[in-house]
Amino acid sequence: MVLLRGVDERGFGFFTNYESQKGRELAENPRAALVIYWPKLSRQVRVTGAVVKQSAEESTAYFHNRPLASQLSAWASPQSQVIPNRSVLEDSVAALSQRYEDAPVPLPQNWGGYRVIPQSIEFWAHRDNRLHDRLRYSRQAKGWRIERLAP
Repeated sequence: MVLLRGVDERGFGFFTNYESQKGRELAENPRAALVIYWPKLSRQVRVTGAVVKQSAEESTAYFHNRPLASQLSAWASPQSQVIPNRSVLEDSVAALSQRYEDAPVPLPQNWGGYRVIPQSIEFWAHRDNRLHDRLRYSRQAKGWRIERLAP
């Protein structure tokens, strides 16, 4: 699970540790599917496509807009790795807090952004009797093909 951190004409952006399970899997197979679900609205969007890393400049800009505690956590957490106990994280954050008390926290080399470049986007809307609406937009050389899918 990731937090969607930007959508523009280039795709859907998120940030994570490159050495996490997500990061390792994306390095091996740079394709992904994102599902955005709004239960109260009975709506869902599914995006599939290729994944590319965002630039170091984009990652740095986003990193420095995060709360200080989140910046320190990015350094302290070996995301997805086994750790002996919680104090390992807490002790690491405490040491980093002292180290960067009067200095900006630099972007970790193993942390940054990804962008999913959509090849298809499916919009789903709940309808009674399970006759949901599903519209799939598929990227073509010029524009998008729109198809209605059976629920």
